[in-house]
Amino acid sequence: MESRAKLLVVSVAALGWDQARRIQVEGVAFKPAEPVFPALTCVAQASFRTVAWPSTHGLVGNGLWFPDLKKVLFWEQSAALVEGPRIWEPLRARGRKVGMLFWQQSLGESVDLVLSPRPIHKHEGGMIQDCYSQPADLYAHLCAKIGRRFNLMHYWGPLASRKSSEWIADATCAVMADATLAPDLLFTYLPHLDYDLQRHGPDSSQAARARAVLSELLKKLKECAEANGYDWIVFGDYAIGPVIGPAVFPNRALREAGLFWTRTVKGMAYPDFFNSPAFAVVDHEVAHVFTRDADAKERARRALATLPGVETALEGETRRQAGLDHRRAGDLVLVAKRGTWFAYPWWTDRREAPDYATHIDIHNKPGYDPCELFFGWPPLSVSLDTAKIKGSHGRVDPDAPIAWAGSLQLGRSPSTFLEIADAVREWAS
Repeated sequence: MESRAKLLVVSVAALGWDQARRIQVEGVAFKPAEPVFPALTCVAQASFRTVAWPSTHGLVGNGLWFPDLKKVLFWEQSAALVEGPRIWEPLRARGRKVGMLFWQQSLGESVDLVLSPRPIHKHEGGMIQDCYSQPADLYAHLCAKIGRRFNLMHYWGPLASRKSSEWIADATCAVMADATLAPDLLFTYLPHLDYDLQRHGPDSSQAARARAVLSELLKKLKECAEANGYDWIVFGDYAIGPVIGPAVFPNRALREAGLFWTRTVKGMAYPDFFNSPAFAVVDHEVAHVFTRDADAKERARRALATLPGVETALEGETRRQAGLDHRRAGDLVLVAKRGTWFAYPWWTDRREAPDYATHIDIHNKPGYDPCELFFGWPPLSVSLDTAKIKGSHGRVDPDAPIAWAGSLQLGRSPSTFLEIADAVREWAS
């Protein structure tokens, strides 16, 4: 079969080989591949579009430390955060079009179509739900075509569900079927499998139901792609492993060692990133530890060396070998032992928890917080109970590969994540 003129690329959150083996879609034959490290969403999607490691493109995690601002920011969406040439540049140089739906760091990207959640947070609290799009009327056009707006509550938080992936799949099909919109290379994203694997674990009954939904959506996207002249590639960005031990708290250890400093406001302990000798930006099973100087680094190393749940601390040559030799990476990069993960809290007394701890605040919390997937107390708050988390990711294990499948005719069968990306680069060239 000859390759088609257009290509659909589908990134599926949490599509590990363990999950893909239990998915049945006619004409979709999954194969395993080694993920990129750290095995995180932003890292994977940046690596795919550049065919490079974080040491080259600079997205070392979902959250980044900005030393000029003295601030940690998670899930920032500027495409300028991803350094390096894009795999689609030869394609666009020939006058062909590229689209990107719901990929991370897509705002301002050098593509022709963009669609990404971009709510407006109101001064008096709450938010106005909206999506950013290029062309500017793309989101309104797709809402009219689909018959409903995208609900951000289904994309993250306690109400996150299959509905997010269903809307994105409908939008993707609508774009491919519209001759005035359809790009030659289209990237899209299905997020929902991740939610229940983190909430309930990869072997739970909830995970099985999420896989069944994924099967339906992949079948739909495959049929829609082929009906509109597209080849397709589907890949997972990471594999989620079961959490079997308690969460690990690097910032508590650093605070106890006198390295993580706080300021007290109305009894709540807020981090002092302007002066703290050391702190950890935690991201699932990986934590970047930033230190003020050599003395603080040595003290942090000692404070964290015996912390239960830490498998290794990468620095210097080991950090370089892991593909994290970049100015944005931590001076130490912690990797959790299998079966556990890193939590961001630095407090032990709940009364010290900052006000944002019980709210969904994905951009300003100085660490990834999967507890936002659960309701807490009082009503409408999110949980602080880290014991609820049953699945995590970030580390790379040889026996926990990602999965991929595709209709594109390749000269070789990729065995690594970057080889899958390189196959798309070859197609675009």
